[in-house]
Parts: sequence; C-alpha cells; structure tokens
Amino acid sequence: MQKDLMQEIIDHEPEETLLNTPLRAGAFELTDQEKISEIEYHFARIMYALGLDLNDDSLSETPKRVAKMFVKEMFSGLNPANQPRISLFENKYRYNRMLVEKDITLYSCCEHHFVPIIGKAHVAYIPGTKVIGLSKINRLVQYYARRPQVQERLTIQIANGLKEVLQHNDVAVMVEADHLCVASRGIKDTHSSTVTVSYSGKFQNEHTRAEFLSFVGGGK
Repeated sequence: MQKDLMQEIIDHEPEETLLNTPLRAGAFELTDQEKISEIEYHFARIMYALGLDLNDDSLSETPKRVAKMFVKEMFSGLNPANQPRISLFENKYRYNRMLVEKDITLYSCCEHHFVPIIGKAHVAYIPGTKVIGLSKINRLVQYYARRPQVQERLTIQIANGLKEVLQHNDVAVMVEADHLCVASRGIKDTHSSTVTVSYSGKFQNEHTRAEFLSFVGGGK
C-alpha cells in the first residue's frame, strides 16, 4: 500500500522536481568555509568512531583535507554559484550538422554509498544560429557530475542544461560509467558498466540517432 502511495506521489510530481538533486530547505545558508568547518568536525568524529588515532601525523590533517575536497571539489556542483557561464558564438559558418564532444572524463559520486562513479560522457547537439565554446560543454558535464548523483539523473541534467543554454532541444547525451558501489562492495562485479542516454529534438529521429551512436561507438 505504501509503495503504491509513493508511486502515486511520483506520478504527480512535476518533472523538474524529480530531475533536481534533492536538497533540503536552507541548503545554501552556510558559506563554503562554514561548510568546511562543519564537515571537518564531523569527519573527525567518524574517524574516531572507527578507532583511528587522530594524533598520528598521517591522519591529523585528514578531516580538514576531506572537508575541503568535499566542498571545493567533489561536491562543488551542489552550489549554483559554481555553475559555469556558457559562452555562445555566432554560427558564422552556418554549420548545421551534428557536433559531437566525445569521451569527456567524468568523475561523480554515488549518492547511495558515497563512493566514486568513474566514466565518460558523449554530448552532441545540432547548431542553430549559435554554437558553444567546446570547453564549456566539458565544464557543464563536470558541474552536474560534482554532486552526489544517480547516473540516470546526471544524464538528464546534462541534457537539460545544454538545452537551456542553446534554447532548443536538438541534444543527445550518453554517459558510460563504472560504479564502485557495484565493483568494490556488495556484488563486487568489476566487469559491468552502466550506459544511460537522453535523446531530444532531432535526435529522436532514428537516422540522426544512429549517426550519433556511430560517432561514439554505440556505448561499447
């Protein structure tokens, strides 16, 4: 009964809510330095509970290092202030074929066990009157990857972010990744990988989609 109720709630939830990273009210009330101080304190307590000696010179600075890494690197994509500014340029060449940025290095973090997701993203769009600076596509991928994630949501967030910048829907995204929550714990399967895709606009056409897959290797 409760499962049916939850599904009913999900079915009636606005799509944009489901695609947002779950954040509590007041998520941005702390400064980065305040977040670092909080995480440093609590991570020290975790290490203490595990039985580690925080007086050891190898471990004494670990809580601070982990806190800075969480706020400034691994989870910097949680802060909207870090969203990259995307430059658009006039499509002077009238280039109207597919543009593909493939094999974008991707590091994220599984929100279920807080262990790494390691993989690559392939992003494509069909230019209209504007084109994007190529490095900005990579920055957009990294922004959404640098937060606790599930791969399905990450794929859609990248696609939606690109569509918002371009102001059209002719976008495709594929993410291929290994999840250490699968490889290093639980089932400990080191051979499987996960592939997710998002096709919008002209990429819903079978021929266009097939061309995209031929460029990126079909997710294999």
